Amino acid sequence: MAFARLSTPATMPDPLNPSANPLDLAPTPIIDSDHPDIIDFTFSRSADSNGALSKVIAVYYAVRDELRYDPYTIDMTEDGLKASNTLNSGRGWCVTKAALLAACCRALGVPAKVGFADVRNHLSTENLRQSMGTDIFYWHGYTSIYLDSKWVKATPAFNIELCEKFRIKSLEFDGTEDSIYHPFDEDGRQHMEYVNMRGEHTDVPMEEMIADFRHYYPNLSLKQSGNDFDREVDM
Repeated sequence: MAFARLSTPATMPDPLNPSANPLDLAPTPIIDSDHPDIIDFTFSRSADSNGALSKVIAVYYAVRDELRYDPYTIDMTEDGLKASNTLNSGRGWCVTKAALLAACCRALGVPAKVGFADVRNHLSTENLRQSMGTDIFYWHGYTSIYLDSKWVKATPAFNIELCEKFRIKSLEFDGTEDSIYHPFDEDGRQHMEYVNMRGEHTDVPMEEMIADFRHYYPNLSLKQSGNDFDREVDM
């Protein structure tokens, strides 16, 4: 995936919170906000927006809809989680898409972290439930962004086409209120239930996640391949 190179330094806004933890603005091994592809994607998608708030909203929708949600892209290695690799693959799962959005925000000079929760997903596919052995998704990822003097949650995981196929309410984001999963879908069926909030981090806590995945998902490969989530959704 290639993007036209933009001249970014002159257009980068000042951080909205000058006293923010510098780590919430800095690139990390996984949230590699200084990668040229991250910078190009961020500024090309937000070029028509004025002000940090509008730019963050623009990149939220770009990450949500231009990258397909695919839980079979789980690869619990640094390269497998890296934001720039997610961008160039064109698809990701909740954690990698949240890390990508955090990277885009940091590229804009806006403090951002990755947050995690355990959720019960009532509408996952049968094959995915069998692979996981449970309907609880441990370490579900979202992005926490500092806008207008407060932290707000954004969840860019489910692209709009997936929402329409599953009749899930799409998650909109206005930069002022938390955007997290709806408890019910368009037909009133239970969708997502938050059972535990795990907190927010400056980078993806990979080793802690691996330990929990091995405990809670003993039959799940930590490097998925060979499954077609798009086909499962269409069935």
